[in-house]
Amino acid sequence: MIELSDMIRELRGRLTTALADGAGEVIRFEAGPVEIEATAAVTREADPNAKVRFWVVDASTKGAYANAQTQRVKLTLTPTTVPAAGGPPRPAVIAGDEAPDER
Repeated sequence: MIELSDMIRELRGRLTTALADGAGEVIRFEAGPVEIEATAAVTREADPNAKVRFWVVDASTKGAYANAQTQRVKLTLTPTTVPAAGGPPRPAVIAGDEAPDER
């Protein structure tokens, strides 16, 4: 199982890699909204200072979280880049070779 924040962090890393791979390419692609839909288990420890955590649940592990509340979560993220010299964020432009098993 993975925390929702870790899943988003991994997605950010993959998009950052694609952005770097596309630097200097003649054909580039503007990244539009990225939709993520997952089943998330919401847990909170007994400690009053404990955080609420959102875990992405694989279909094969749903039974392990019978005591947790599960919900479908849909996020729409719009990747942007911030110019090195400052200024407002701009749409991310990515390019790169197709990865194996990529759709």
